Amino acid sequence: MASPIRNISDTALWAAMFRAAETERHDGLFRDPFAARLGGERGAEIMSNVPGAASNAWAWVMRTYLFDRLIHERLADGVSLVLNLAAGLDARPYRLDEAAHVRWVEVDLPDLLAYKNEVLFGERSKGRLEQVALDLSDRAARRELFARLGGGLVLSEGLLIYFTEEEVTSLATDLAAAGFDWWAMDLSSPALMRMLQQTTGRDTAQAGAPMRFAPENRAAFFEPFGWTPVETHSIFETAMAHHRVPAELLMAPPPPEAGDIWSGVCLLRRSAR
Repeated sequence: MASPIRNISDTALWAAMFRAAETERHDGLFRDPFAARLGGERGAEIMSNVPGAASNAWAWVMRTYLFDRLIHERLADGVSLVLNLAAGLDARPYRLDEAAHVRWVEVDLPDLLAYKNEVLFGERSKGRLEQVALDLSDRAARRELFARLGGGLVLSEGLLIYFTEEEVTSLATDLAAAGFDWWAMDLSSPALMRMLQQTTGRDTAQAGAPMRFAPENRAAFFEPFGWTPVETHSIFETAMAHHRVPAELLMAPPPPEAGDIWSGVCLLRRSAR
């Protein structure tokens, strides 16, 4: 059976559906009134046809919640520019109150940005929003963009797991060289990535986006490339605190031989030179 995920951009539709479901909860941890529209029929189809998609909703929701928290804190401390790499269908420039005083720069592939703008036609972002159609594998083009921006907070939500170690190293080096101050990212352990590769990762791999990057040393991986880890938040522990972990997962923990099953959201600061 062919995978319902046609390409890497389809994962943005999938993520939007998770945000939509959380928004509908009476005790939702965030509100994204644009998510259901952005996910659309294709997002619903993916949710219905990717094995295990719905059962993993809690992890996707916690990732969004943790990124929101880190963004709130950095903006409260005076960050005035947010660079969102592979922004997908993220609607933070439209839904976060703090966005009114921030310059947002979204980077993604041309077709995805065109779709997003079509769906949100007539909506106004709260702050200054710039969109850049760019394939992040084009190193010369991204370096030019980074040099033009510099400073501020970088987001790479749901991105790095699809990169090779060499590609992550290159990106980390370029961001540090351009002078960005902060970088928020999500990471998974090798053991968790192996589990994902046998479930939802099969569909992303068929769509040309295999899951590949999961450093053993987590955020410490980035230290040689100009970054210092300052915060690490476990997605599972955060989900436990907010009563979002499914009961069946608690009743059937992974076997000990599976290894370190971990995922989290990390905040890095550019190292002093």
